[in-house]
Amino acid sequence: MSAGRFASLLFAALLAGCQTGPVTKSEMDLFDYGPRPARWKETIQAYLKDKLTDANRAVVEFKTEPKILFQRSTGVRTTQYGWAVCVWVNDVDWSGKHEGFYPMTFFIRDEKIVAVNNGPEDFGAIGATYARRQCEQLGAPFAR
Repeated sequence: MSAGRFASLLFAALLAGCQTGPVTKSEMDLFDYGPRPARWKETIQAYLKDKLTDANRAVVEFKTEPKILFQRSTGVRTTQYGWAVCVWVNDVDWSGKHEGFYPMTFFIRDEKIVAVNNGPEDFGAIGATYARRQCEQLGAPFAR
């Protein structure tokens, strides 16, 4: 088997690990999401300040306000729950050029970020797949 074919099969298998059916109300009711975060924008901005290439020049668009969201455990992700926010980010590369928007989802409980999908430490096909789906669930489908 060629290396390209193997890589394609491996990628397809990893993405298949992202697939789950719809989350049920009974699954969601098992967890305590806590109160709606009050300082969610500031919390996310503080997180991004330390993670982006140039936080002062990056464009950060808050596409949704916090909404309760549950992420079921799969072969490639653990269970996550909390108040989720969809954010679109356009960071700059090392030469100072904007790279283009990409989606991120943040899970917040007790005013703390407990999980991020497609953040700088999770950037790639799997993180992007989760972030796109979750942004759509939250009411902000990624269309760029």
